[in-house]
Amino acid sequence: MAPDGSRDRSKDSKQSQPDLSCGIVMPISALGECSAEHWLEVKQVIVDAVESIEELRFTPRLVSDADEVGVIQKRIIQNVYNSTIVVCDVSGKNPNVMFELGLRLAFDKPTVIIKDDKTDYSFDTGVIEHVAYPRDLRFSKIVDFKKKLADKVLHTYKASVGDPGHSPFLKSFGQFHIASLPQTETSADGVIMEMLSDLFQEVRAIKHLTASLDSVDRRPHSTASLIFAILSDHCNRLGLDPLVAARDSQFLASVNQQLKDRFRVHVSRQALTRMACLAAEELRLGRTVTD
Repeated sequence: MAPDGSRDRSKDSKQSQPDLSCGIVMPISALGECSAEHWLEVKQVIVDAVESIEELRFTPRLVSDADEVGVIQKRIIQNVYNSTIVVCDVSGKNPNVMFELGLRLAFDKPTVIIKDDKTDYSFDTGVIEHVAYPRDLRFSKIVDFKKKLADKVLHTYKASVGDPGHSPFLKSFGQFHIASLPQTETSADGVIMEMLSDLFQEVRAIKHLTASLDSVDRRPHSTASLIFAILSDHCNRLGLDPLVAARDSQFLASVNQQLKDRFRVHVSRQALTRMACLAAEELRLGRTVTD
């Protein structure tokens, strides 16, 4: 055990270090047999592990999180790119998670991949070491996992800083031009106007969704026909491709909440996505859903 004086010096050294961002990419809603509450517990395990690093100070947060209001897809991609290091949990192989991991690897920036012991390795990312943890989150093994994850984050970051040619993924396949996001300087007024524009777009989308719901009368509907009517009106108002709207997670979340609040209809996220995609196909073919 380290003497108290040594521990205090380590703490002081950590406090004097600048904050390093640690983006977290992981499932957040129910997936397979894992509930949303399960992923909250996993997130806390990751946060605890990253914050336990004594030598440097990392600030862990989901890449979808931000202090300001803005378009979530833009925020996610920007945070995936800008984070000093990213911890990605591929457990369950959530499509959004795998997409965001693909972006990060294309940027060829420091990345640590984790997975539970029930998830198989993916072919494309199997060349990268994965830090495994038990899906049932057994305490003794989670304690060991936290230590391994903290060490992996620290050493991966150090390797990226110490080696200008460090490549976590692409070097395994040859020489590539690394993707990047253009960085532009702008005034404070410009930033505020961009944020207001993003907020206006979100408010506009919510208003159109509300109008779509108001246009659906209160006669009894099957859930499928109700979703069809909402999707049809929403796409007509905004000139959207039905399949694009049906796969928009924010739109589906709003529809789901409105179905509960206004029509007392309860449907799972998976079922809602499936019905919305079916309705979108019917719209594209010019048909209607009546049952």
